[in-house]
Amino acid sequence: MLRTRIGLVVLASVLLAIAVPVTAAYRGVSTLVSDQLDRSLQDRAHTVLAALELGRPPLARPDTVEQLLPADGTAVRPLAPGAPALPVSDRALEVARTGQGSHQEDATVDGTPYGVLTLARPDGQGAVMVGQTYAGVTEVDEAFLRRITVTGAAAAAACALLSWFVLGRILRPVRRLAAAAEHITTTRDLATPLPAAGRDEVGGLTRAFESMVGALHRSREQQQRLVQDASHELRTPLTSVRGCAELLQRARGRLAPEDEEQILATLVTETVALDELVRELVELATDRQTAEDPEPLDLPDAAEDSARRFHRRTGREITVSADGPVPVLARPRALQRCVDNLVGNAVKFSPDGSPVEIRITGTRLAVRDHGPGIAPGDRQAVFERFYRATGTQSTPGSGLGLAIVHDLVAADHGTVFADAAPGGGAEVGFRLPPAPGG
Repeated sequence: MLRTRIGLVVLASVLLAIAVPVTAAYRGVSTLVSDQLDRSLQDRAHTVLAALELGRPPLARPDTVEQLLPADGTAVRPLAPGAPALPVSDRALEVARTGQGSHQEDATVDGTPYGVLTLARPDGQGAVMVGQTYAGVTEVDEAFLRRITVTGAAAAAACALLSWFVLGRILRPVRRLAAAAEHITTTRDLATPLPAAGRDEVGGLTRAFESMVGALHRSREQQQRLVQDASHELRTPLTSVRGCAELLQRARGRLAPEDEEQILATLVTETVALDELVRELVELATDRQTAEDPEPLDLPDAAEDSARRFHRRTGREITVSADGPVPVLARPRALQRCVDNLVGNAVKFSPDGSPVEIRITGTRLAVRDHGPGIAPGDRQAVFERFYRATGTQSTPGSGLGLAIVHDLVAADHGTVFADAAPGGGAEVGFRLPPAPGG
């Protein structure tokens, strides 16, 4: 569960954040207490020395033990009757014998830990030894450790609880988005509303998911419209072919030769139309050029290649002119397909013997014909599937050529256009983005 995993990560971070300052504070307090003990021992030792110089016994303290250590190390004498004797180490004897310096160490007396300071007497008569119990220090240390542990645990628990609730609120949009995605997967209903997108990262994810679902919804609508339009367009030539075939079947050779020739010519024409329509449908539905990678291409090269092939095929004069051409970023086969469709469309609607002109300006390619032109209200619609402008319904064709140009150019981030040409005819073409460095 995402909430649990994130909660554990947050808890671990909180514990680490608490453990570091707690450890530093504990070590700081321990050092402070140890320094305080050292200063206390020093103060007590000097107080004892001062009292001895005045010939008076020092005031007794319940947490300290004092004794005199002669220079020869014998006859150690406690300053308080009944007080336990402090152990004498070699370093303590050296301080008493030399009458110089001091030495501090830890010792255990009757099971109680002590800090012991040996300080040389100014009169050279050995040293004084002062021991201070660690019992109070240990109590302070343990009390601080308990309190800081309880405080840290409480803070960690409070942070964990707060993080759990905050994570729940943060992940709530994610759960809603996951529920919507699961609903779409189960019902295949791409119109399912998604949760409102905020301004944070989750909102960005929601907007990206919404864009993806919208693209899928548009793709499904286009597929459904393509199927509907294709079924309508296929029905007309299929009806004609079926009618001709049934007429030939019923006649059984009783038709006049000229009638039979006309029927067969109709069959051939409609079959060719069906073949072209099916080919265009497959091209439009599969968009095989999308598997290509865009690369820098020269528009004049594609135009010259198309002009040569259509001239050999139709004998039509096709000219190519280029004014400051700029390399474009496009897919090679898709670009050639677009130019071929534009030239084929211009040849189809131009009167016999009239030229077709391909003009390239920068990244703009336009194919001009000398046909009837395109009405202003049809200049955008001619790029729709199966659309036939007024007066062109009788012209052979599938009505998909310019729609394919539109889809391929749009996939390469370009735009299409259709305008009236000066002096009559139409000018149809596209613009593509320039290649990097072009």
